[in-house]
Amino acid sequence: MRLILILPIVALAGCSTPSFQSIFGTSPQPPMAAPVPTLNPTPPPPPPANAVTVDQFDTTSAEERAAAVVSEQPSAAAPLGTTIAALGPPAEPGIWLKTPLVTELTLGRVSYQGKTINIELRPSGGAAGSGSQISLAAMRLIEAPLTSLPELTVFAAP
Repeated sequence: MRLILILPIVALAGCSTPSFQSIFGTSPQPPMAAPVPTLNPTPPPPPPANAVTVDQFDTTSAEERAAAVVSEQPSAAAPLGTTIAALGPPAEPGIWLKTPLVTELTLGRVSYQGKTINIELRPSGGAAGSGSQISLAAMRLIEAPLTSLPELTVFAAP
């Protein structure tokens, strides 16, 4: 008898879960993320909400990718340091590196196994040596495996 009295309460409590809300057409919309500060006056668009492949998440244009690749050996500028980078949020477009090696948004370069690219350096706010996050587009440009933790040499822009 007690089970019969409790069952309707449990059933109604379950109606607030997202899976039940979609049945009734009342699923809440996810909050819109604020745009990330960038030096690019025309940043790439965010990926579509239904993106699932690497190509769908990488919304940088062929021109942006070509401009980022350094074809000539850069000058012998002193590096800011080295950092271990993990793949950053794939839904955050652009060619960037969030790192504790900088304290303000600036342009720079990263080098990985002979590949050097121009990149936007964003401060991570982390402690020195805490590691970095690199964008999906940048990870593809340096040809690092997406599941790896590449060691990058970071340079300030000349």
